[in-house]
Amino acid sequence: MKITAKLARRIGEPLVGQAKKVTVIKRNYPPGKLDSDRKHKTSTSEFKTQLKGKQKVRYSYGLKEYQFKSYVKEVLAGKNPVDALFQKLEYRLDNVVYRSGFAKTRQAARQMVTHGHITVNGRRLNVPSYRARKDDVIAIREQSAGKSPFLTVKETIKEHKEPAWLKIDRIVLSTTVLSEPKDTERSFDLQSVLEFYSR
Repeated sequence: MKITAKLARRIGEPLVGQAKKVTVIKRNYPPGKLDSDRKHKTSTSEFKTQLKGKQKVRYSYGLKEYQFKSYVKEVLAGKNPVDALFQKLEYRLDNVVYRSGFAKTRQAARQMVTHGHITVNGRRLNVPSYRARKDDVIAIREQSAGKSPFLTVKETIKEHKEPAWLKIDRIVLSTTVLSEPKDTERSFDLQSVLEFYSR
């Protein structure tokens, strides 16, 4: 999914995990068509707020609507849907690669996975939506480590701060999944997202 500055501006803030060049230009009106008085006709509603929150999460993880909706549908049928949705999003292989500091954005992480540069427990895997599990070891494929853009990873990863549920081996460029993602690390209002789809 191609993320543009227009999308970031529509949400009202930079999108987590997306390209750094996507910035938000602050203006005193939202994107859209101006009326004859050069003022926007805006409306504030719970639906609009929830829609904006849902789009923020979906764009940040780089998911298509049908993918995101399927995750929501699955968790709504079980217990603790907020935690379950957060885990589904965070446990995605492309997200683990991003959280590990192997890629600067989730888009770049997804490309690494689809191009076969990532292994899970020593096995090459090219499915970005693969659900990681506790004790999984995710690594940059040995044959890929000497290629661009991996040559600089060992340097950039030194300053990278991984979440508490991951443990990075900065020498061999691998990550071990220690536990479930922590609630304290959640930066999105996923309850609002679930309410949006429950309408």
